[in-house]
Amino acid sequence: MKRVKDMVAEANDLVAHAPAADYLEQHGTEGVTFVDLRDPRELEREGMIPGAFHCPRGMLEFWIDPESPYAKEKFQSGDSFVFYCASGWRSALSARIAQEMGLENVSHIDDGFSGWKKAGGPVGEKPSKHK
Repeated sequence: MKRVKDMVAEANDLVAHAPAADYLEQHGTEGVTFVDLRDPRELEREGMIPGAFHCPRGMLEFWIDPESPYAKEKFQSGDSFVFYCASGWRSALSARIAQEMGLENVSHIDDGFSGWKKAGGPVGEKPSKHK
């Protein structure tokens, strides 16, 4: 059986990643979209990075694929995407999948939202709707 820790390590070998502190200055920069992959309950409980685009992990592939009936224009914007989850595991796997699907300029926060808060990053409330 392939272990998830090995899958995360493989993903980290293939995609750009850094601790949250390294991404703080990119927050609010035009052309950079932070993508929150966490479950809606996590957002309700902990909030999220202000201005982040919420994409539940289970919808990622469907929202990226422009031929999917669930495609989201945000993923066709040409922005750079910084994926994050709670601790960096889901975001590592998601960034790899996004890259394999042809999404360019993808990276992830390897210590996740917990690292973001620890680094003093701003935290906002859950958004009301997907765009």
